[in-house]
Amino acid sequence: MIPPVTLTLPGAGETARFAEALAGALTPGDTLLLSGPIGAGKTHFARHLIQRILVEAEDVPSPTYTLVQTYDTVAGPLWHADLYRLSSPDEIAELGLAEAFDSAICLVEWAERLGPLAPPHALWVNLAPDPADDDRRQMTLAWSDPKWALKLEQTLP
Repeated sequence: MIPPVTLTLPGAGETARFAEALAGALTPGDTLLLSGPIGAGKTHFARHLIQRILVEAEDVPSPTYTLVQTYDTVAGPLWHADLYRLSSPDEIAELGLAEAFDSAICLVEWAERLGPLAPPHALWVNLAPDPADDDRRQMTLAWSDPKWALKLEQTLP
């Protein structure tokens, strides 16, 4: 695995801007696995990324209760999943995520719940609040697929 990259994001605006910039580099088959504690900004990140590439503007709610929301984007189909409420990896198969990982852009919140089902080609995005500043976030990006180095090179400031 390539060494992870950690960024300090001073506030919600910078988190949104990074997500929006990354959105422009995504294509079907790209998977972002979002992790971090409650309130770290996973849904905020996902919402801004999705809104940046939607075909038509629409509300982007958290899929906490629906588990999966799908969208038509200028880059292709996008699946936004939230695994917080799942209690077993067996439930993941019922959502159809394995197929979506190959054919759609996928954003998965609480991705650590995928366990061994996490696709190896994914970009892991861990968001963590800074204990010294409620607005600031530490974002750690980790990947093993070399395509992410190219996509992030286009995105990172």
